[in-house]
Amino acid sequence: MGSAPAPGPEASFGAYVHVPFCLARCHYCAFATWDDRPHLIEAYAAAVVAEVEAAVAAGLPRATSAFFGGGTPSLLDAGQLGAIVRAIPLAPGAEVSVECNPDTVDVDLLRGYRGAGVTRISLGVQSMVPHVLGALGRTHDPDNVARAVEAIGAAGFGTWNMDLIYGAVGESLADWEATLAAALELQPPHVSAYGLTVEAGTPLAADPARHPDDDDEADKYLLADAALGGAGLAAYEVSNWARPGHECRHNLLYWGQGDYRGFGCAAHSHEAGRRWWNVRTPERYLALVAAGEPTVAADEHLEPEDRRIEGLQLALRTRDGVPAEAVPDDDDLEGLVERHDGRATLTLTGRLLANEVAVRLR
Repeated sequence: MGSAPAPGPEASFGAYVHVPFCLARCHYCAFATWDDRPHLIEAYAAAVVAEVEAAVAAGLPRATSAFFGGGTPSLLDAGQLGAIVRAIPLAPGAEVSVECNPDTVDVDLLRGYRGAGVTRISLGVQSMVPHVLGALGRTHDPDNVARAVEAIGAAGFGTWNMDLIYGAVGESLADWEATLAAALELQPPHVSAYGLTVEAGTPLAADPARHPDDDDEADKYLLADAALGGAGLAAYEVSNWARPGHECRHNLLYWGQGDYRGFGCAAHSHEAGRRWWNVRTPERYLALVAAGEPTVAADEHLEPEDRRIEGLQLALRTRDGVPAEAVPDDDDLEGLVERHDGRATLTLTGRLLANEVAVRLR
């Protein structure tokens, strides 16, 4: 008898864990997070383990990537987070990422995370200028960023990400240049830089005088692309730059319209065009898990054509772009896309106007 064929590469599948606890709520944040419920953390972590275990019993695929977001996942100690990681069936070589606040990490915590199977840290820095942090409602000390980066290295992580936000009221171009310079001094292998957006129901939304300016954000995006590209970080998605091999595989799964399962309150899931999401509050979530009842709040199904267009719109944001025939040959798109080898990708100017291109995809 001949030998069995070697197994092919594992199909991409993601797990997302939502941690809804924060030390303080940022002025721009519309996520399901609370800063007054630390007493629920221990029970919440145990409930997530129970939810994962129930999904595994029902046939949950092995995850090629897992992402802990929030909120502030680094408020979980290594034992609590590690129990969740161990419950998730992980494919060999899976990427496991955890969002961290610079003020809540130290070497011991990060070594515990590393020992629990975490492979990647995403550090929420946003700005290195104190008055800009204040305008965003962030409370961390910029000096702690360097200490956190040192701890990431000391804990043995081979890759990590730095999150930045530009466009806060009172942030000058010089302030943003200072943030970029200070960030690059720490030699991050990956940087995510997002323009500040106004979300309904946030303190930012309630104060029009603090709303960002589109032209200002465009100028700052161009500064970011020049600085990050000059430091060897290539743009592989509109808001993400990385050194070769340090791209975030979990985010690539989202941009590729892949399947993923969300755990915890308000967590979203996707499978073959069906989306569903859990109940929003941690108290309701805990009660449902304790009762052995479903945690799903609602769902929706995308029609095949809607799903196809959404897939193109997501792919357009990446450096691989979309099939060239998906972008009409319109004069008003001149300078926004470039075509090569049967693909269409956004130019630098096109990245600034990605939504204008996305609505014309066919």
